[in-house]
Amino acid sequence: MKSAGGVTALPVVSPVEYELARGADISIIALVNGIMHEAQMLGASDIHIDPTEHAVRVRLRVDGVMQVRHEFSKQIHGEVISRIKVLAGLRTDEHAKAQDGRFRFAFTGSHFVDVRVSLMPTYHGENAVMRLLSDQGKNHALADLGFTKNDQEKLHTALKKSGGMILATGPTGSGKTTTLYTLLKMLNSKEVSIVTIEDPIEFAVEDIEQIQVNAKTGLTFANGLRSILRQDPDIVMVGEIRDAETAGIAVNTALTGHLLLSTLHTNDAATTLPRLLEMGVDAYLVASTVQVAIGQRLVRKICTGCKEKIGAGIYKGIGCIQCGNSGYKGRLCINEVLVATDEIRKAILRKASAAELKELAIQNGMTTMLEDGMAKVKNGETTLEEVLRVINE
Repeated sequence: MKSAGGVTALPVVSPVEYELARGADISIIALVNGIMHEAQMLGASDIHIDPTEHAVRVRLRVDGVMQVRHEFSKQIHGEVISRIKVLAGLRTDEHAKAQDGRFRFAFTGSHFVDVRVSLMPTYHGENAVMRLLSDQGKNHALADLGFTKNDQEKLHTALKKSGGMILATGPTGSGKTTTLYTLLKMLNSKEVSIVTIEDPIEFAVEDIEQIQVNAKTGLTFANGLRSILRQDPDIVMVGEIRDAETAGIAVNTALTGHLLLSTLHTNDAATTLPRLLEMGVDAYLVASTVQVAIGQRLVRKICTGCKEKIGAGIYKGIGCIQCGNSGYKGRLCINEVLVATDEIRKAILRKASAAELKELAIQNGMTTMLEDGMAKVKNGETTLEEVLRVINE
């Protein structure tokens, strides 16, 4: 079934609803397959299968927002969870412990998606959350992610350095990992050795050595990073700097002729620098190693199928079949790229506040996330409501 824009749309009765209507003749395999296909068709990043007191709810996270899609009887809850366990290679007889796994789901032709599974026992029974990881495998360009030409040039300059740190910062779900993968693919060539340590490995990248954190065997970010340095890397990516030990080793790695990419959880680019100081890293080491700090959020894009001008330079999606009547389809970054200039390095040495560092960065030409967001509103890419929503978060 095709919509007016030529985009494949969901049928009036989806395969999921068709199976649920079959009663005793339902195929659990077809039901789970239908949920997977629907999630992929809608561009969902996550599938939540949540048991309640009397039913089981299927929700999809589309463009960062949860949508309730289906409900089915508790009578088939156990069979649905068992099918997911079989796909992920997990124990079907274990119901009291959390389990994590992954599998590859094939669609038509050669198209497939990697799925990460998390199962958890809850008050009303086991739930399942499945993350669809196909987006990480796309050959994104910085422009596709929403970086302006000016910010792209700043990042290209930093990528040419033989050492130092490039840090992406923001809350969970702000697109940091996608940004890092994009930068890694830009750096990837036969002339350099790239090694990553991640938790978890989001997507396999050809010609890059990727290491999975494993707490059970003692393979932490810190221990893994120490081992990586014996692998003769040129470029290292650490999934996240989350403690003082990892921060210290990461900084020393960047100081000894390695380009290091990583993420932190801070509110904006400027706060990244004091956060490293709070972790116990000496100010002179932070000043010497940080090349660029990227602050970012993800906003929903106005659906091009129903985009209308509603005022002077203001656009909105009125809702259509392509976007499920939400008015939004897809996401892009609003961001700020702080370059560690000599002036900012001097401010780090005297342990200046995040507010002062931000002001210095603005004086040196940094566009803030809010300014970047407002520019994208004026360009008709997103809405003011979206920008304010993610900035306030």
